[in-house]
Amino acid sequence: MLRYALKRNEKKSAKAYGRNLDLSRRKAAIVCQAIRGRQLEKAKRLLEDMVEGKRNLEGKFYTKTAKTMLNLLKSAEANADAKGLDAERLVVHATAHQGVEYRSGRRFKMHGDTRKFAHVQVVLEEK
Repeated sequence: MLRYALKRNEKKSAKAYGRNLDLSRRKAAIVCQAIRGRQLEKAKRLLEDMVEGKRNLEGKFYTKTAKTMLNLLKSAEANADAKGLDAERLVVHATAHQGVEYRSGRRFKMHGDTRKFAHVQVVLEEK
């Protein structure tokens, strides 16, 4: 009984999750904040314009981050379509978190390189 009640009251949503993406978490968080709360089509248009160099955030285009976020957004949209959600009523909720830190080089302290990755989650919720 309880399980049925939880499923019935559950909000309709679809998500896509990118793990260990070769992005800066700080830049991913800025782009996530820009698209959070927007309708799906407006968020896609913003990211496409950033990739093409037509629109910027704080004077920067964040091209690499925008391309990756656009792919995640399209993946979440395909998941929503498979679930039968109405595309015109979808709202974007995106978050970015720190991923793994990769250290390379035989002698890291002297000559090594540190690469940081990010986890990004995109949830489309039907309003």
